[in-house]
Amino acid sequence: MERVAVGLLVFLSGAAVMVLEIIGARFLAKDFGGAFYVWVSQIGVVLAALAAGYYAGGALADRAPRMGVLAGLLLPAGALTWVIPDFSGTVIEALILRHPADEPIPLVWQKLDPALGSVVVFGLPCFALATVSPFMIRVAAPCPGHVGRTSGRLIAASTLGSIAGVGVSGYILLDVMTVSGIFRLTGVLTGFLGAACWGLGRWGPASRRAREAAP
Repeated sequence: MERVAVGLLVFLSGAAVMVLEIIGARFLAKDFGGAFYVWVSQIGVVLAALAAGYYAGGALADRAPRMGVLAGLLLPAGALTWVIPDFSGTVIEALILRHPADEPIPLVWQKLDPALGSVVVFGLPCFALATVSPFMIRVAAPCPGHVGRTSGRLIAASTLGSIAGVGVSGYILLDVMTVSGIFRLTGVLTGFLGAACWGLGRWGPASRRAREAAP
């Protein structure tokens, strides 16, 4: 059951990231247009957030292998994702209105404004979600001899979650929910992941093993 729970958390975190990426690109296109730059910006920002989150998650897992640390990241990230529909309009409006209305927007800002909007709106939630996989690898490996097997299993679970997130976003969510509703749902999911990490950290044997092995 413990392995299933850890795998499910990693799966869901991967799915949440891709929902934010796909729906986020659709959301940004509403104000910045459907130019290729919007997709390039969203993909690049999410990949940068993932890289930073993977690094930070691994470092945190070595320094403080307690699942409550993840809860401290995911719960605020869930709250931030929930309020994306409330604050993002102000952010994007500020980016657009800083350009004179009677002059064309320079090409460099046509390319960079979507990236700036993506960083502010989606950077922190994606960063927090990315910390889950390396942290889970650290706390779930029963011994050094099983790190390779554990990391392969959890990375595969995260990738499968990402595939599921892409499919659900493109084929289901956009047909039955508004974009704002999808962000709210993803915020709830991220908060649930934080609460689950808190629960596993308090009662899960994997976290106890990691604490015992910590230097």
